[in-house]
Formats: sequence, structure tokens, C-alpha cells
Amino acid sequence: MVAKTLIISALALATIMGIGMAATQISNASHLPVIIERKAPVDVSGDNIYVVWTTNKTGHDEVMFRVSTDAGKTFGDKIQLSDSKDADSVNVELGEDEGKIAVTWWEHNQTSIQPVMKVSTDNGKTFGDKIRLSANGSIG
Repeated sequence: MVAKTLIISALALATIMGIGMAATQISNASHLPVIIERKAPVDVSGDNIYVVWTTNKTGHDEVMFRVSTDAGKTFGDKIQLSDSKDADSVNVELGEDEGKIAVTWWEHNQTSIQPVMKVSTDNGKTFGDKIRLSANGSIG
């Protein structure tokens, strides 16, 4: 009951504040709700504009990325960052610092929910392998 109240309260607050927040509640194996927010986070550095979002054209939510290098006049091709055949990729975020871009999201299915990340060191032209942040020991 508390979880449902928190979800309703968050949506009510977003509505009151005029924030266009769309959320969906689902359950996973731990019986805790997973809130999926449909948003497209943006980061800006000079004339570079980086944007990420999720899409569901394959039956699973996948993370997409695009970059503009001319202050938003044009954008390069979409890059699909996740490829999760057995999980949904949700709640995507990004951050940029001096051409290095980190994109994080959660992958969840019926048995687990895990934070993951991909990093670009060339202003979003390419990204390294997916990093499972909840893995034990050294990563990378």
C-alpha cells in the first residue's frame, strides 16, 4: 500500500507542478514496484546536444541515443545502446564531461533488476561495451 501511495503522490506532484511525467508501475520478482518514466534526458556542452530515450519496437524497451554538433539544427543517426532480448531497459540517464558521455539505465525482467552503463570517449560517436554496475569485483 505504501508503494502505491508513493507512486500516486509522485504523479500528483508532477501534475501540480506542470511536469509532463508519464509513469508506469510494474512488478518484478522481489514484488517491489518498478516505476518507468518516459522521458528523454538531455545534456548540452557548447554546440553539442546529447539526448537519450527508450523505445519499444521489439517487444522490449531499448535505449536510444542521438547527438547534435550544431546546437540542435541537425542530429546524427540514432544509436541503439541496449540490446536486451530478455529484459526491458528503463529509466535512462546521461551525463557528459569534456567529450566523455556516460549513459545509465536499469535492465529488468521477471527475476532481476540491474543497473548498467555504456561510456563514450569520443563525443558520442561510439560507445564501449555494456557495464553491469552491480557485478562483484572490478569492472571493466
